[in-house]
Parts: sequence; C-alpha cells; structure tokens
Amino acid sequence: MTTLHLPQLTLILGGARSGKSAYAERLLTGIPGPWAYVATAEAFDDEMHSRIKHHKSRRGAGWVDHESPLEIADVLANRVAELPSLVDCLTLWTSNLMHANRPVPEASDALLAAVAKRVAPCVMVSNEVGLGIVPDNALARAFRDEAGRLNQKIAAAADKVIFVAAGLPLTLKG
Repeated sequence: MTTLHLPQLTLILGGARSGKSAYAERLLTGIPGPWAYVATAEAFDDEMHSRIKHHKSRRGAGWVDHESPLEIADVLANRVAELPSLVDCLTLWTSNLMHANRPVPEASDALLAAVAKRVAPCVMVSNEVGLGIVPDNALARAFRDEAGRLNQKIAAAADKVIFVAAGLPLTLKG
C-alpha cells in the first residue's frame, strides 16, 4: 500500500465479521510504523483466545501490542501518543466499562481528550450495533444504547468515518 496521510482520528464502523479490523489495519499500515495496537478484548475462554491469536498473527511485524480492557485513554495519551495507533474495539470497551460499573459517557470524554493530546493519528474500530432488532432485555438494550451513543460521539469528533460491509469500505465522513 502506498504511504497515505491519515487524519488525527478515523472511526471504522461495521457489523460483526464485516472486515472492519482488517481494513483498519491496512489503513494504518499505509503510513510508516511502528504502529500501536490497543486491544480491548479479554480472553475468558478458548474461543476468545483463538480470536485474539488470529488477530495477532494477521498483523505481522511492526506492531506494538497494548492490552487495555478499560484504560485506553491513558494508553493513547501517555504510552503510545507518538505512535500511529489502532484501538480495536470500542464495542468491547463499552461492554468492559459497563461490566466494571464505570460510566461510559465520562470514559468517552476522557478518550476524546486523550486523542486530542496525541501527535500521531489514531484509528478506532467499533461495531454498528443499531442495525438489528431491539434486544429483548434491559441490559442488552442499555449496551446497545451506550454503544450507539459512543459511536455518535466518536464519529462527531472524527475527521474521517468509514463504514465497512462485506469487506468493502464506504466513506461516511471526510
């Protein structure tokens, strides 16, 4: 891929298995590395271990991994501020915050403040969870609502927003 210019903040949205993470990785590696990968997933079972292993093997050399289920603002602002960074994914981060009884709006404000301090571009990946049916329970509805509000807040602040479906990118903003 040719060297590209990336804006300060790019948001990549899509459904599960849409190709959004692979697209985000290709986008970021279009600029000189090394690159930081800020992972929000936690491996509580064998299946998740396998998913994480697959993601890591696909990336190859040049990536500096930071596993941070909750403190991604701190990682972005203080540990990798000068590295082009990929956050994957905001949806799992939202779930982690809710599970830890941390308010998502305050955490998202801190995240945007951290991005504003950075000198290197940041690409964030998130699931678009509002395209399906209304969940049948209060917790799932609260999660969908928090994820949707977070996506809107990040999209409003982002210089570029891309929706990925079936591996194909569609630019929504920028």
